Amino acid sequence: MFTHRPFGLGANSISEPAVLRRHPHIVRFAEVEADLDLLIDRAIAAIADGEPIEDEILGHYVHIASLVRAVSFREGKLLEQAVERLAKANPNITVLTQSLKLPLVKAALEAISGNDWACLDGIKLDCEAPAKGSYTPDLIVVNRARHTAYILDVKRSLASYGDTSRLEELKMKMMASAMVLPDWLYKNHKRMMVDTVEVAIVDGASRPSDHATGIWALCEIDDLLEIDGVAACMAELRLRFGRRVQQLLEVEARKALGVLHALMADPTHASAISGKPLIALNGPARSYAEEQAMTGPDEDDGQCDLGCFDEDQDEEPEPVRIRVGFARRPRQH
Repeated sequence: MFTHRPFGLGANSISEPAVLRRHPHIVRFAEVEADLDLLIDRAIAAIADGEPIEDEILGHYVHIASLVRAVSFREGKLLEQAVERLAKANPNITVLTQSLKLPLVKAALEAISGNDWACLDGIKLDCEAPAKGSYTPDLIVVNRARHTAYILDVKRSLASYGDTSRLEELKMKMMASAMVLPDWLYKNHKRMMVDTVEVAIVDGASRPSDHATGIWALCEIDDLLEIDGVAACMAELRLRFGRRVQQLLEVEARKALGVLHALMADPTHASAISGKPLIALNGPARSYAEEQAMTGPDEDDGQCDLGCFDEDQDEEPEPVRIRVGFARRPRQH
């Protein structure tokens, strides 16, 4: 369930003496640097391997747009993989990442929609009861020493959620899943037993958190895993990933600008590609009269002829039968 804890802002320095540390376990970036760099390499390779689809609007910049979309997806996956790796510093932690399809039991959804979340503490439901769909969390973190399980949904940033209802829908799914997780873990993961389930949406951008509603900043993740230094490692991971992403974007931007410069240097080639003459933005100025003479009015130029409206048209039209339905192809004549 959602838990109120007196956490401060940010993570503690991993250079503090052991007596001042918050948790018994600690991880330093130097110890996991090779593993995290490998995760970054794989994410960057996956981003770069994407094959963009031609787009008339984006034109030569379609590769840049494709990279940006891929980054949004891959960063979230990278954060999940990094959390899984760093959690190994706590021997009491088990992180589940595969086959995490949790049933959304009807009774759980009804209980959540009709009751305050705080009133449902201690309720456990059968995971094999009738369900309406399922929810797949990013990670399930089980602290075996505390018999506590965390359902985590890791987001690269919650900024895109804004004031939409998507965030509330996500929370409802997570809470419904929490009510069946103890039974699901026992039946599907070697009789693993927990007596507490808590849910958390982790914001990778570390905006202000709100634990009362399940929002956690990434800089607070030390307290979820009970490991000092995890937040510092995640911050360094994002910094390195960001540098690599920006290098990719710069390369693609230079390519796009190179193509543009080549077209500008060879107007004939550019005209052949587009099929239309180039517009001379910096060409000789023409007067309004000259422009009008060059274009010339068409017979049907869309000008309004006020004489076409009769007074009789102001009368109420006769009722007609209106057909509504899904769009269909026009019938062939």
